[in-house]
Amino acid sequence: MPKTIQIRDLDDEVYAGLRRRAAEENVSVPELLRAEATRLAVRPSIATWLASTRRRSSTVGAQAVLEALDELRDADR
Repeated sequence: MPKTIQIRDLDDEVYAGLRRRAAEENVSVPELLRAEATRLAVRPSIATWLASTRRRSSTVGAQAVLEALDELRDADR
């Protein structure tokens, strides 16, 4: 069953920005917020994402990263 969420005390500037953004996408403010809430709900939190990236092993060592950065910096000169 669908749920209803009410957001109170939005600043006028925030609501104006939402209206502008919704108009750019040719949707209503509730439709815009519904889509954003759906997108937010399916994405992992930053903490969860960071924890998962820390568990990944890498075949690239620190020295290789530093050498690649040095090469990029030299190319910019």
